[in-house]
Amino acid sequence: MRSWTGIALAIMLAGGLAACSGTKNTPADEESAVAADARPASFAMCSACHAVQGGSNGIGPSLAGVFGAKAGHLGDAYQYSGALKASGLIWDEQTLDEWLTLPSKKVPGTKMVYAGQPDPAKRKELIAYLKTLK
Repeated sequence: MRSWTGIALAIMLAGGLAACSGTKNTPADEESAVAADARPASFAMCSACHAVQGGSNGIGPSLAGVFGAKAGHLGDAYQYSGALKASGLIWDEQTLDEWLTLPSKKVPGTKMVYAGQPDPAKRKELIAYLKTLK
């Protein structure tokens, strides 16, 4: 059985190292979809699991088109948790703010192991960026 805590720590460490190194942890094909300088620094941890190009899933689903979409229903290529599919959430500013604060509190049973972003300004920056992803 996998240790979700261990996986979460590995993901956070990978994102943290990418952020500290000053490099973007993104595939080259994503660079053509979204200019690297348009990404907020706080997105470095997200990019450890999420792609920004449509149809390109990683550990987590692509974030292309997520703003305004129904949670757990953005394409068929990713296996969302039953909890997220059943949540009935629509990814708007308020819902994303609550989700990014602590995903496991917003949707108990989610597969997302992200520990959350406590800084409201960074959450706002991330949400503004998510709105640009088509």
